[in-house]
Amino acid sequence: MKFGMFGGARTVANADDGYHEGYNAYINAVVEAEQLGYFSNFLVEHHFSGMGQVSASLSLLSFLAARTSDIRLGTAVVVLPWHNPVLVAEQAATLDLLSGGRFDFGVGKGYRHNEFEGFAIPIEEAMERFEEAMTVIGKAWTTEGRFSHHGKRWRFENIMVEPAPLQKPHPPLWLAAGRPESLQYAAREGYNLFLDQFQTFEVILERLAIFKQALQSAGRAYDPLGVAVARGLFIARTDEEREAAIAARMKSQEVMNAFATTAGQKLQSSMLSDRDLRKAAVEGVLLGTPDEIIERLKWLEAQGVAYVLLSSPAPDGLRIFAEEVMPAFA
Repeated sequence: MKFGMFGGARTVANADDGYHEGYNAYINAVVEAEQLGYFSNFLVEHHFSGMGQVSASLSLLSFLAARTSDIRLGTAVVVLPWHNPVLVAEQAATLDLLSGGRFDFGVGKGYRHNEFEGFAIPIEEAMERFEEAMTVIGKAWTTEGRFSHHGKRWRFENIMVEPAPLQKPHPPLWLAAGRPESLQYAAREGYNLFLDQFQTFEVILERLAIFKQALQSAGRAYDPLGVAVARGLFIARTDEEREAAIAARMKSQEVMNAFATTAGQKLQSSMLSDRDLRKAAVEGVLLGTPDEIIERLKWLEAQGVAYVLLSSPAPDGLRIFAEEVMPAFA
């Protein structure tokens, strides 16, 4: 089993939700994670939340590339409907080059309705814009010489994207997906898969089963390291610590569910957790003593999960995990 980090820095401290990291603290945490043996670090992209979340993920990853040497660096995800695809292709290829081929290109169509509203882009156009952007990026990274693109949203005439990525034919592609049609699309189009941190383990395994079946239909073999399951991590050695962790998770989950739902409940993202927030917290995170977490991970491993991305609000959570849990999976 391999373990990575998932999440990002916060530019503001908010004692209420447990996040106290600025950019420097986050960078230092990634440097330490590499030393502790973590395989990867995936960084989110968000806008307009008022929570100090990372907005320029490729820029921050470029800085991390200079501070690290082995850990893989990825996006989870670049939300393509908001970006010029040629500029993304250039920036991502530059990051791949600077990192020595350590970049994983995670992409998605987005799910937060307030972000689409902020960019004045209808969320109903998300999939169409995503697919065209990926067509352009694919051309940019695989075409010898110059190319043109005449699409509905983008037109490029006789252009060449430089530099080329170091990894050939391009960095590994990862897609965040939850709905059955999205899981089938990921399998059919050759993506690795992100399974989000908000669903219960039961739902995650249901989605994994759909993806495996779709891989078989597409003639692709299942690679356990081609599916990354994101999970919140809460080390709790006492009942009091356990209840405090559950309460904190329920509070943050309520905020995330609001981001994933439009006014009037007209549209709901697959990122929406179980409506029973306590169930979502207890059955959707790695919670408990290191021994309890090892037991849960062994169970996941038996279900075919071999790659887990961890998000921990506690500054020492990832260190304790590396020292007391990871040796069981060496």
